[in-house]
Amino acid sequence: MRLQNKVILITGSCTGIGKAIALRCAAEGARVIIHGLEQGLGESLVQQLGAARAVLHIEDLTNEGCPARLVAAAVLAFGQLDAVVNNAALVTTGNIHTTDLAFFRRMLEINTLVPFALIQAALPELRKVRGNVVNIGSVNAWSGEPNLMPYSVSKGALMTLTRNLGDTLMREDGVRVNQINPGWVLTENEAQRKRDHGLSDDWYTKVPKVYAPSGRILLPEEIAAAAVYWLADECGPISGQVVDLEQHPFIGRNPPKDPSTFP
Repeated sequence: MRLQNKVILITGSCTGIGKAIALRCAAEGARVIIHGLEQGLGESLVQQLGAARAVLHIEDLTNEGCPARLVAAAVLAFGQLDAVVNNAALVTTGNIHTTDLAFFRRMLEINTLVPFALIQAALPELRKVRGNVVNIGSVNAWSGEPNLMPYSVSKGALMTLTRNLGDTLMREDGVRVNQINPGWVLTENEAQRKRDHGLSDDWYTKVPKVYAPSGRILLPEEIAAAAVYWLADECGPISGQVVDLEQHPFIGRNPPKDPSTFP
């Protein structure tokens, strides 16, 4: 039980990576605050975990005061807050030709400014317990695909925030801040996006090895397993670090000879 009695707030945890992290945290002894926009899915997850171990907060993170309300929900339900996982994100395509300023601002608001606001709101509670923050970024933070320009920039900014606060908050408050950059992960939303692109339901069983050397892409549970290390006390004072979780080197990797082999 690596997270015994810890209280962990996980944004965007009704589905995908966030849900996998919530399930793994609970299995490791934590109590969790489930957050998202999908009321039915959130209620099902809380029922699965049990009311003594999980509470649900449904709200758009960009609403004025939402970060403070999430922190208050954790303290009201469980009396403390030990960690925050900034997982919720807007994932939408866009490039230099299709991105206007309103869309870019929305991307930065959700993917960069909301995590900052939640860390800021949670800091008084995290300071009490020498807690920690885990930001969920993306390997696209390093430059990103041409059609993921605004998303990639938002995750690059999040990475800089992690490194900056990882030093500052450890030094001043004893609070660790680290980041996981997942690669290509088989979430429900990713499966649906590929179906929307016209691929078959079993597209993930036919991924060319140039994109997935192992023959498959990552699973949410594999990201969750890594998250536990950063959330647990066993990682000691390590802070301000970013770990890429992908099955090939993202920077400097040889590009595919035929990029059209997979949409």
